[in-house]
Amino acid sequence: MTEGSAERVNMAFIAAIVAVATIGGFMFGYDSGVINGTQKGLESAFALGKLGIGVNVGAILVGSSIGAFLAGRMADLIGRRGVMMLAAVLFLVSALLAGAAGSSAIFIFARIIGGLGVGAASVISPVYISEVTPAAVRGRLSSVQQVMIISGLTGAFVANFVLARYAGGSTAELWLGFPAWRWMFWLQAIPAAIYFVALLVIPESPRYLVTRGQDERAHAVLTRLFGAGEATRKVAEIRASLAADHHRPKLSDLIDKGSGKIRPIVWTGIGLAVFQQLVGINVVFYYGATLWEAVGFSEDNALQINILSGALSIGACLGTIALVDRIGRKPLLLMGSAGMAVTLATVAYAFSTAIEGANGVVLPGNNGLIALIAANLYVIFFNMSWGPIMWVMLGEMFPNQIRGSGLAVSGFAQWIANAAISVSFPALAVSPGLTITYTGYAIFAAISFFFVRALVHETKGRELEDMVG
Repeated sequence: MTEGSAERVNMAFIAAIVAVATIGGFMFGYDSGVINGTQKGLESAFALGKLGIGVNVGAILVGSSIGAFLAGRMADLIGRRGVMMLAAVLFLVSALLAGAAGSSAIFIFARIIGGLGVGAASVISPVYISEVTPAAVRGRLSSVQQVMIISGLTGAFVANFVLARYAGGSTAELWLGFPAWRWMFWLQAIPAAIYFVALLVIPESPRYLVTRGQDERAHAVLTRLFGAGEATRKVAEIRASLAADHHRPKLSDLIDKGSGKIRPIVWTGIGLAVFQQLVGINVVFYYGATLWEAVGFSEDNALQINILSGALSIGACLGTIALVDRIGRKPLLLMGSAGMAVTLATVAYAFSTAIEGANGVVLPGNNGLIALIAANLYVIFFNMSWGPIMWVMLGEMFPNQIRGSGLAVSGFAQWIANAAISVSFPALAVSPGLTITYTGYAIFAAISFFFVRALVHETKGRELEDMVG
């Protein structure tokens, strides 16, 4: 943006757009976190073993990987807003069907539908936000997405805790003769409906409109955002940033025409997406209650620990919003990798001391407290760095011509890694055990430090039209 144009930026309008777009992040978080307090209900209702629990919990990730890939491509066909509206419908259908499921098969189907929405929202909301916000504040506004993801997770944790406490347990009867765990899913229908209605009032991404040859509509949206003069300049910049032959974006654009190989920026995007999951964060979010119960905490206390983790995560994300456009993306990623490596190793040590007590497994001495503090510090490091920054960078690091396709493959890789970690955890927790499992996450965190240092380039303050790769 040119100097002197900042006073024409309509920040109130931009803030409203970001607020609506990030409801998708809230839904992403809620749909991912609601499973945390329902596993006893699923186990008893569908007679599930450890593998069955893993499959039911991980079903959402199958849909998420597909949704992320398809959404990246569909965003170039039906628009960013169109994909978000489709995601809202999927969230609503999934919430109603999952709560009413009479069998494991129906529940898995419902969660796959929800996963399609989660995957779509996970990749499209950051892209949309990056495409309607000024470069100077793009990082902090894009980081709001992670705040909303964690708010959704925390909202699910709070709802699960309140419903379970009110009913007397997650499997106890609540309203209309249905157990509390079913109502945990049904409550999600409320924010899903709000999301769909709110999307009706925000505009389409101007960069998408230019790729579709709708320059006048793009100019109108940019005028509302930045003023008429800036809008004219921006449309010309977007048009010039597209491929020389001005063809509409397609998946094959990810291959460099000169070398015939996949562009390096694509591998960097995939690496960022995969490492965000290999550090094991969603083990905490999906299995937190089960994990803490496994080392001696009650169900009630475990659900309260989930809420604490969610609140700390929101605070960490707010710290990122304050820092991301000042110190940049790369320093935050490096700090997060180092912090997670240390705290995960500490958790692994604490779990290595677990012993069988009269009432089950316990951590002796102060090791339970050490594990709790280290786990929450780990959550803070993640949410000050890899949590929001990975999505910020995926939304802005790709050139205009390949942004949708780059998000498609990176988002797909992210959710495949998520599925691999999440579905494998119940079995890994038994053999080889929590100690070795968390040691593995710590090693991946350490490797991610060197990956960032070698391959990730800073995007702070750069216009999207200036991105190369």
